[in-house]
Amino acid sequence: MDNIKILLGKRIQELRKGKKLSQEALAEKIGIEPNNLSRIENGKNYPTPENLAKIAKELNVSVDKLYLFEHHQNYSQLKEEIVKALDDEQFGRLLYKFYRLIKE
Repeated sequence: MDNIKILLGKRIQELRKGKKLSQEALAEKIGIEPNNLSRIENGKNYPTPENLAKIAKELNVSVDKLYLFEHHQNYSQLKEEIVKALDDEQFGRLLYKFYRLIKE
């Protein structure tokens, strides 16, 4: 799961740079120290749910858009993550339901 932390950080950084915001400016807007934002963007820390919502708001995206980072992974990584996730029966059943919905 550390991979998700790294990808989330890259996605936040990507969106921040797209808005031409420095780490310092975004950190100030959401009320955290710049070094905390740096650790989030470097995949060392997860943002709290409150800070995640603030980050999304300041970047003008919904929280779920922060998790759209498939373009940072190659297909083999995506496939490997899905296969590992299928070890969790509850997740596997949920994924199957989703698959059936989009297949129809």
